[in-house]
Amino acid sequence: MVWEWIRFFAVAALLLVGMFFEVLAVFGVQKFKKALNRMHAAAMGDTLGVLFIFLGLMVMRGFTMDSLKLFLVILFFWMASPVSGHMISRLEAMTNPNLGEISVIRMGEQKAEAGAGQAEGKQKDGKEDPEHEGI
Repeated sequence: MVWEWIRFFAVAALLLVGMFFEVLAVFGVQKFKKALNRMHAAAMGDTLGVLFIFLGLMVMRGFTMDSLKLFLVILFFWMASPVSGHMISRLEAMTNPNLGEISVIRMGEQKAEAGAGQAEGKQKDGKEDPEHEGI
């Protein structure tokens, strides 16, 4: 009886962790703007989410032929996901001419935008900002 409860809580924990990673991947794909960042979020959700969900199913079924099949599915996902992710990222790198550009945000530009017209390097009281000394 105690073993069944331990197994139940282990299965519940593994399934919840797997679902957490899958939901996190969905939010990561929606949040990121660049394709390669989105791919990274999706790939991490695939590998970790599928791993924990299938481990939970394996613990739920016990050590049977079903568990062996689920283990083989995990191995297939872990071999296929990096290869497909690499191929898609190569396609993105070959077709996106702006991929090599690096966007730089300078501290003065951020403060100018945030301060709505304040002078660069000046605080509200007119004194020099120590972060901007020597700029």
